[in-house]
Amino acid sequence: MKKEYSAIPPSMTALETYGFSWMDFVTAIPSPLFVATTYKPDGKTNACLQSWACFTGNTDGFFAILSAVYKKGHFYKTLKETGVCVLNFPSAACYDRCAATIRNNQWEADEITASGLTAEAAAEVNAPRIQECFLALECEYRWEKALIEGSDHTLLCLEVKNICMDEDHLDEAARGRYGETGYLYNVHYPVGPETFTGKAHDYLAVLKKFRDMGEY
Repeated sequence: MKKEYSAIPPSMTALETYGFSWMDFVTAIPSPLFVATTYKPDGKTNACLQSWACFTGNTDGFFAILSAVYKKGHFYKTLKETGVCVLNFPSAACYDRCAATIRNNQWEADEITASGLTAEAAAEVNAPRIQECFLALECEYRWEKALIEGSDHTLLCLEVKNICMDEDHLDEAARGRYGETGYLYNVHYPVGPETFTGKAHDYLAVLKKFRDMGEY
């Protein structure tokens, strides 16, 4: 039997959502994790652990659509000033250091090195890459749109200008892109909307290939 939810269930009214919709926790749809990096005006690195994005391309190019960027944060400010950034994808091996950028986010900090990571120059844009991350997408800002009028979060479109990936991750017979050595996903705590008690928390998840889809 399917259930319908158009209003917050009573069991979830005390849930701390940290600014997210209650629907995020009912659906618990995963989203890839990455660290968005830019340079601050003084040349120090800015790093922002992000999720809630999708990646799509056609003959016009390859694009990253970031669906919830905080307009008062350092990443938004520096991206708008420079017009470029890098999206760095960590594997499980360096995730904890990438997550440390949440704490090391002072304006005067060099956020990549303060978190125990290594900054390196991007090849095609004026933004830093994180050496320990297995994939880096070097991007240029294209456009943005508020989620709704007056929102303090915005939807951003970035065009990918260069891809840098570790050779072992390009090889599916070596580390590959999936499983515990590949992409990490953010999963909002999957709440049972009629029975929830306690405190919600998110999960780290990995992707497992299921089957070959074959010909269409």
